[in-house]
This record gives sequence, structure tokens and C-alpha cells, in this order.
Amino acid sequence: MAAPAETRRLAAILAADVVGYSRMMRDDESGTLSALKRHRREIFDPAVETHRGRIVKLMGDGALVEFASAVDAVNCAVAVQRMTHEDAADGPGLTLRIGVNIGDVIIDGDDIYGDGVNIAARLEAVAEPGGVCVSSIVNDSVGARADVVFTDGGNVTVKNIDQPIRIWKWRPADDAAAPRATPDEQPRRPEKASIAVLAFDNLSGDPEQEYFSDGMTEDIITDLSKIGGLLVIARNSSFAYKGKTPDIRAVGRELGVAHVLEGSVRRAGARLRITAQLIDAGDGAHLWAERYDRELTDIFAVQDDVTRRIVDALKVKLTPAEDGRIGQVPTRSIEAHDLFLRGREALLSSANTRDMFDVALQSFNRAIELDPDYADPYVGLAHAYNRDFQNKWLGRDDSMALSQRYCSLALEKDPDLPYAHYVAGLNKFWAGDMAASAASIERALSLNPNFAPAIGMRALEKIYAGRPLEGIPDLKLALRLEPIMGHQFRHFIGTAYLIAGDYENAVTSFRQRIEASPTTDLSRGLMIAALGRLGRVEEARQVRDELSRLKPDYSFAEHIGRLPFQDPADRERIREGYALAGLED
Repeated sequence: MAAPAETRRLAAILAADVVGYSRMMRDDESGTLSALKRHRREIFDPAVETHRGRIVKLMGDGALVEFASAVDAVNCAVAVQRMTHEDAADGPGLTLRIGVNIGDVIIDGDDIYGDGVNIAARLEAVAEPGGVCVSSIVNDSVGARADVVFTDGGNVTVKNIDQPIRIWKWRPADDAAAPRATPDEQPRRPEKASIAVLAFDNLSGDPEQEYFSDGMTEDIITDLSKIGGLLVIARNSSFAYKGKTPDIRAVGRELGVAHVLEGSVRRAGARLRITAQLIDAGDGAHLWAERYDRELTDIFAVQDDVTRRIVDALKVKLTPAEDGRIGQVPTRSIEAHDLFLRGREALLSSANTRDMFDVALQSFNRAIELDPDYADPYVGLAHAYNRDFQNKWLGRDDSMALSQRYCSLALEKDPDLPYAHYVAGLNKFWAGDMAASAASIERALSLNPNFAPAIGMRALEKIYAGRPLEGIPDLKLALRLEPIMGHQFRHFIGTAYLIAGDYENAVTSFRQRIEASPTTDLSRGLMIAALGRLGRVEEARQVRDELSRLKPDYSFAEHIGRLPFQDPADRERIREGYALAGLED
């Protein structure tokens, strides 16, 4: 007879232990046992009950507790340590260490075991006396939903765990610091070498030239993004201020950067006038400013000069490879470059329509006719056909093959083009080849460390390969680079939590995405599955009604069917959640 399959579930595990218990028992056995019983009766057990935990077992001076939610586990740990700290102020008392982890646990009757439990025990051992130590997954999961701030404890190596663990610590004494802010209030701490490049103003007197000033701005962003020692906010969030006259200090706070570049472009025939100024976002002071009156053919030289002036002003050290990459001239044909800028602007348009797609195709193809060795328009075509593969604008079945072909041609022309490696990774991802996709994405990021879409793609590979929680740090980094317009990354954070079985955090993330993008259908579809798993049927039906109004032809089966899960069981659990909501597709 076959052995029964193991029963597993995702859980938050709290491990607690009394500091110096053996010495205390040796010195005063009766008094120590009495103090331990009182602590459990008056502090520990009530806190566990209040925060919906289950005491799995008590081991002399230690305890193992299971929670369905990381938030409950952390809030319980904090409450226990605060009350214990206050209790000790009235006279001699106990001192505890507590560790909290999230992970898969194996169920054996009322007991649990597995790496999720083992790591919680190791975290407890490295916690400070009277403090709480949590894993990175717990810190990321809790976010701002606890009124404490954990301090980064770095990587530690612990017994019987192969990989180092990143830990975060807190003690009651840390409460003197300001309480954790809400997500919308939480300030971003700007790195010293960090910058946002605002959309350069188009002063040409012709709205049709907007693509040119935007394209030049994006080229500067791309060049700066190739520098590993510099954090560069992505285009979409920087361009959120386009057409406005914001206070640069407010921009710095909102984007979490120390510096802002702004400027203008005036194009008249074959002549260019470009102004650029680098500003300290802390006090609004100008660090550097320059005006360029040049021929249109000098555009790459101007962009290179602006980039290098910024690097010098911020005292960022370039590696030899970075120095070579930012000085490259992609084409000698200014007309071909102009067409590439038109095509890229159409492809990146928020409209995402067939008309924009057609403009992109025409522009890229014409650019290639003018300069067959110019790599960028080839990858532009590759990206466009990848979009067609997803949107079915042309109604053809070879769009993915065309995307792969043009991507290969781009990499033949320029093997160090980050955009081309990113699109190659995108194609391999949709083909289900996660290992090859990961290699392409890593190559893209080695060439452009600030490439937010590639960072997000690296997370998706982990999520759909069955390691969802490992993808969350990358998604949070992508959000750091795309703080205003990166709401799609919140959708994928929700997807990660949904696959991992952390349905509360999944619902929260999907809600955040919907608040930022009210017309989204995909986040609503997956949120229904999370709500079904939580038994919140009425709420799930309300979301389905919203979804039906937004997209009457939405099909959950089609949506979930096209996602590239490596393990069919992950897809099936999400299907079951939708079914538990009592809804039919």
C-alpha cells in the first residue's frame, strides 16, 4: 500500500525561548517555574489567542506557534515582548527571544515540521534578548501593517540551512523611534547617487516634435541607467510630471531621489538648442547647468556630454565597461534614429492600440531601410510583434516567431543591447523556457542594472517557476525604480502571495493595484480567487460585478489558462479559489 501523500500548507511560524533558562532553573527552580507559568497565563497565551495563533507545542522554556497570517504572527511577537518588557520593569522577570518566519510546513497530526519551522527556530536563536528577529519574507509581507520598524540585520549563516538568511530585528527599546508610517505616508529614503530625469520641454513650437524631446530624454535615462553606482527612476514615473511645473523638492520626496535633471529641446530644421540643469532635490540648488547650440547630427555627443557631466557632479565612478557603453553611437543616420524615436514613442504609448502598433511597425521598418546595421529598430520590431502575440491585432499565428527573428537580428548587430536581451527573455518566458528566459534577463540587467521591466521579469520567472515569495524583493525593487506608474508590479506581488497561499496579502496587493489603476480586469480576476480562498464570498461577488461592468467578455478560464505556470497544481489552486467564491466563468 502506497504511503499517504504529505500534507503541506504555508504558515507563519513563531518560535520563542526564555533567555538563560538553564541558569535560572539552577539558581531557583521553584521560582523560575512559577514565573514561567505566570508569564504563559498572563502574557503569552492571551497574546496568541488575541492574534489568532495556535500553540503547536511547548518545550520547557520554549514555544512553537502557528499563524495563518504573517501580520498576526509579528503583532503577537511584538505584543508579547512589549508586555514582557513592562512586566520586568516592576521587578525581576523573564526575558524572551522570538523568531518569526513564513514557509511551507508539513502537517503531522497536531504537530508541524519542515524548513519553515527550522528557520523560525534559527531566527529565534539570533534574536537579541527581549527582541524579535524575522526573515526578509516576513518583513516584506508585513510592510506597514505593524507599528514597529525592523532594522536590517544583514545576512547570517545558521546551522543546517544551506543558504545565508537575511534577517530583520526589533526590540521594545526601539519604540522610541517614530512609528511605522502608513504605505502612502512612508517616506522614501533617497540614495546619495540617485536621480530622476524629467521629460525635457518641447520648445519647438510644434506639438508633432514631442516625440523627439521625449525620445532624447529617454536616451539620457537609458545611458544613466547603465551605471551600476547610480539609482535612476524609470521613464514612466519621471514623465508623470510632464507638462507641469512641480517643486523639485517635492519631486525628490515623491520619487525618493537626491537629484533631478530637467531641461528643454528646441529643434529648428537641422539645428538643436538644448538646455539641461542638474538640481539638488534637497534644497533646490542648481549643481550644474549647460546650454548646447548644435547641429542635429551632434545629438549623440550632447547626450553623452550630459550623462558624463551628471556622473562627474554626483561623483559616481564608472567601470571601464560602463564608460564604453555610454559613449556608443548607435547609428550614423540621424533620420533612422528619428524614425526609431517615433516608433518607440508609439510602442510605449499608454493607448496600446492597433493604430499605435501600426505607426511603430512603419517607423521601425523605414529606419532599417535607411540603416540596416542599426540594432535598435530591429528590437523595436521584436517588441512590437511580442505585443501582437499578446493582443492579436494582426490575427496571424507567427507573431512570436517574427519577434524571435528580429530579436536575433538585433543581437547580431549589437550583442550588448539591454533592450534586445530583455525582449529575448520576454519571448522565452512566453514560450515556457524559464531557464533560458532567466539567462537573457540576467544579461540585460548586467548591462542595465536599473531596467525596471527586466527586474520585474526576473521576479515573474520565480513566481511561475513555483518560488513565488522569492520574486517579491525584485518586484519591490522594480517599484522603487517606478514609484508612480509601477502599479502593475503590485499586481504581480498579489499574484506571488496568491500562489504562495497568503491570501490576505494577495487581496491587499490586488486592491492597491486597483486603486492605482481602476479599470484593471486582471487584478480583479485573481482577487476573486483569493477572496474565495478566504471564504469572503459576498465580497468576491461584488468584485465580479465590477469586472463584468468593466469587461463583459472577461473569461477567468482564458485568463488563468494563458499564464505560464511550471507546476499545474499552482494553476489548479487558483481555479479552486475562484470556484469557492461560488461563481461560474
